[in-house]
Amino acid sequence: MGVRNQTQVVEFVFLGFSGFPNSHLYLFLPFLAIYLVTVLGNLIIFTLVQLDSNLHTPMYYFLSHLSCLDICISSVTVPKILVNFLLQQQTISYNQCLAQLFFLGSFTGTEASLLAVMAFDRYAAICRPLHYSRLVSSKVCTILAFATWIWGFLDSAVHTALGTKLSFCGVNQIHHIFCDVPPLVGIACNHAHINEIVVRIASYFVAGVPFLFTILSYYYILSSILRIRSTAGKRKAFSTCASHLIVVILYFGNALLNYNRPSAGYSLETDTLISTMYCIISPMLNPLIYSLRNKEVNGALKKVVGSQRNFKHHHHTIN
Repeated sequence: MGVRNQTQVVEFVFLGFSGFPNSHLYLFLPFLAIYLVTVLGNLIIFTLVQLDSNLHTPMYYFLSHLSCLDICISSVTVPKILVNFLLQQQTISYNQCLAQLFFLGSFTGTEASLLAVMAFDRYAAICRPLHYSRLVSSKVCTILAFATWIWGFLDSAVHTALGTKLSFCGVNQIHHIFCDVPPLVGIACNHAHINEIVVRIASYFVAGVPFLFTILSYYYILSSILRIRSTAGKRKAFSTCASHLIVVILYFGNALLNYNRPSAGYSLETDTLISTMYCIISPMLNPLIYSLRNKEVNGALKKVVGSQRNFKHHHHTIN
């Protein structure tokens, strides 16, 4: 591989799929299917929220942002993986690697904050119903949503700037399936302790604080639900939170495994599995989780499908 001054690597080699040396073309189809389902599922959710006036509420406004983020997260990693499967080589250029690191960090950091904001929305709806319209007015929603995006990009900009200072002394094999901070720090030959410290601080601050805020919100939510006397009322209140709670557990569970690694690291197979769950499988599952048991989303989907059928029938009758 080309090396500049024996320190600056011009491309990296991913080792994540090295355990499947003759199966790259077979892996292409399932990864393509996952990517198409991810984009289509999240695009449907986003479009339904825009089209159906019944979904013009804070909860679904934030959900549309989550759908955008899931498309972005998947698009940062999967297309490059698919191209590498087809070419049967697992490489990425230095500049592409830094770009991938920046955008992946931006979108995943934004998602952590957004999930906390969505927890606040559920807290306001269940614990403070009389003040709900004031606590999450359209202006507040817009400010909160865009603040999460800005926060994610600022956090990632710091990591990327520090990443440009790393030297690799010709070592260019990454024990991962995409470019991320921990694997790059792991192969750097210069002092990367600053990067390690920043990663630790960020994992506690950027992911830990939203997670604790989410846990605190759900403590108050569950306390309020338990005070509801009727079983039907409890079930209805909890059903509005169930989807979000599942997504929160999936996201923060995978993030914890991905960024708080043991000092000895994971085995290559375990690392590949965790990375795939975090950035490839989870974005596909989120729209499914939100749509399968959600009456409003299913109702909006039926309405759109029904209007399309009526339009085609009307058009056919005229012709």
